Amino acid sequence: MILENTPASVPEAGNAVDRPPIPWQRRLRGFGYVGHALPSVYDRLVAPFPATRSRLWNTLGLSPSAARWSGWGGPLLVALLAGLPRFWRLGGPHAVVFDETYYAKDGWSLLRLGYEGTWPDRKIADPQILADPQVIPLSDTGAFVAHPPMGKWVIAVGEWMFGLTPFGWRFMTAVLGTLSVLMLCRVGRRLFRSTLLGCLAGALMAVDGLHYVMSRTALLDLVVMFFVLAAFASLLVDRDHARARLAAALPADEDGRVRPDAHTGDHAGTGARPWRVAAGVFLGLAASTKWNGLYFLVFFVVLTVLWDVGSRRVAGARRPYLAVLRKDLGWSVLSVVPVAVVTYLATWTGWFLSNDGYGRHWADGRGGTWSWIPAPLRSLWHYESGVYRFNIGLHIPHKYQSNPWSWPVQGRPVLFHYQSPEPGTDGCHSTTDCSQSVLALGTPLLWWAACCALGYLLYRWALRRDWRAGAVLCAVGAGYLPWFLYQDRTIFSFYAIVFLPYLCLAVTMMLGALLGPPGAAHGRRVRGAVAAGVLVLLIAWNFIYFFPIYSGQTIPYADWHTRMWLDSWI
Repeated sequence: MILENTPASVPEAGNAVDRPPIPWQRRLRGFGYVGHALPSVYDRLVAPFPATRSRLWNTLGLSPSAARWSGWGGPLLVALLAGLPRFWRLGGPHAVVFDETYYAKDGWSLLRLGYEGTWPDRKIADPQILADPQVIPLSDTGAFVAHPPMGKWVIAVGEWMFGLTPFGWRFMTAVLGTLSVLMLCRVGRRLFRSTLLGCLAGALMAVDGLHYVMSRTALLDLVVMFFVLAAFASLLVDRDHARARLAAALPADEDGRVRPDAHTGDHAGTGARPWRVAAGVFLGLAASTKWNGLYFLVFFVVLTVLWDVGSRRVAGARRPYLAVLRKDLGWSVLSVVPVAVVTYLATWTGWFLSNDGYGRHWADGRGGTWSWIPAPLRSLWHYESGVYRFNIGLHIPHKYQSNPWSWPVQGRPVLFHYQSPEPGTDGCHSTTDCSQSVLALGTPLLWWAACCALGYLLYRWALRRDWRAGAVLCAVGAGYLPWFLYQDRTIFSFYAIVFLPYLCLAVTMMLGALLGPPGAAHGRRVRGAVAAGVLVLLIAWNFIYFFPIYSGQTIPYADWHTRMWLDSWI
């Protein structure tokens, strides 16, 4: 079975019996082999965190008691460092950037009307919104929109606090972007049983250019990413709690060691599972922001079922699939899918309560086979079927559209904003023209490293049966693979933000393997730390190098052009 240890951090096997290494084991330690005995069944079900080493804290000049706070202190520090640049000059550029022209206005409309109203053409409305004094030309006539309301409600919170301004409509995406870094630190810590690796995963996302740009732009995709990551985190917590209850139900032998038991594995319950209900809520919120959240719902339900199968197999179940079918599957589906559906419908409350929302009264007075269903629900179904036809039929060519094959290598980023200030104007201190751009480009070295890391995770999952690799690959697949069904549709590379956190986890897992396990030879650990450190520093430098074209700074045109590493970026 899978040993639930991180490659760079192997927990102590609480009930394992240590055996002295034989000669071939001693030789392999130079290559990272660890000669520990197999963990007990209890540790295989509930992998412990490694004991804190006082040497590290003494080196940092801190008391070992500080380790108690590192599980939260480290992630909070990483989130703080990520949040500062995300809120820096958040109101700039003072413009309606890319598709902000839809979602910022829809958020304001939801705030004022409870549904999406009608606006004049963007060439008329956008200058009026940005003008001083401001004019807001909103009509209460319901408008047909292409996405559910939840993400626009999120944007509306910032507009409620700061008004219909660039800072106001970008505020909440900056908040969610910062919180997602904190959440990824905690997810990585739980997944790898290492605070260091968890903080490393969050730090990698903090220095990704695509995440930075999307955190400062009022689009929907980062909101989807946040809710999906929250669902993934909830399922990880649920997994640990359920396995702990299963482990507690197992019998122990005369020496106190927990052993597998067929009856317990087949029949023991895992108690209430509120974290699965939370995951259902978050997945419902993701789907009610953009429909690609539905794919995560399907993938994650399958993933949790397989986790339950693995738990019961370790516990000693003779027929783990049958045991899951009898004890877990029903509650797994009921605590996720119906909850997600109810959550989805709840986000349409403003539309249900309105009289002028688009298509709100379509089903009123209509008979037919489905007349037993309440008219508001039938009206919503009719509206959503029209939205579906619109989305799958969207084939209008766009200069920055791209095929999903190019997303992992960032082959065609999207230019959100570009201006060419003349010398002496708008911060241009060059003797020639300058460039001011916001380019939705992932940090190239991070994404290219992630391509290698996905290959490593495929090896870990297929040949080493590592559940962590399988979980990360499942999340990447849910966010990436469905887009291949719509290769003829107008789609953009920034949609990849939804599976970016799991690319960062993949790179972190690869870096953990480079670091090597604690029992490896000192030289092996030093070489691994140098290799991993160099890669992390290069990724951080890459982010700093591209920072001017992420943040809309005014730079000489020549400096902008040198950052266009590939012709397809222009």
